[in-house]
Amino acid sequence: MEVNELDSTYGLSDEELTRRFKASIRIDNVIRKIKGLLVAKYDSQTEKAYLEYPDGSRKYVGE
Repeated sequence: MEVNELDSTYGLSDEELTRRFKASIRIDNVIRKIKGLLVAKYDSQTEKAYLEYPDGSRKYVGE
């Protein structure tokens, strides 16, 4: 594993930073749902971004 200056300064690997970033996005999405706000997501099957409404309905971007 290659260590860069940031990793050696803070002691966090790229994998740990990625894990923490993904967790922060997941937590933010949960908070947005609780508040009744839209959540931006990406559908990997259709390869399109969409907005998910609090009721679970979706509106694909550009449609």
